[in-house]
Amino acid sequence: MTNGMYQGYSVEGSAQVKVTPEQTATYETTSCGCPTMPGVVCAPVYECPQEKCIHKQIVHEVPHIMPINTRIINHHIYRHTYSPCYTCTEENEVCNVTENCPCKFM
Repeated sequence: MTNGMYQGYSVEGSAQVKVTPEQTATYETTSCGCPTMPGVVCAPVYECPQEKCIHKQIVHEVPHIMPINTRIINHHIYRHTYSPCYTCTEENEVCNVTENCPCKFM
């Protein structure tokens, strides 16, 4: 078992990699100047920071006190009704008729 990037894997055989100064020019280099050679770890490349925007909705409960007054107005309505009360009067007139009366008192 080998250590490094193959840690935890069994690798059959082992190869010796020898690099001479003349051979380094034949390897490709990355943008950081590190040759792309198997088993070579380059210095870390720091990327531009990324930003994730998370929108949260937070509900705030605001209690409102609303005083409500109930006013009762009593309307008194007088309904007048009339019941006729009939009366009756009676009069008697007296008339005296005297016929052939020798006394002329009337």
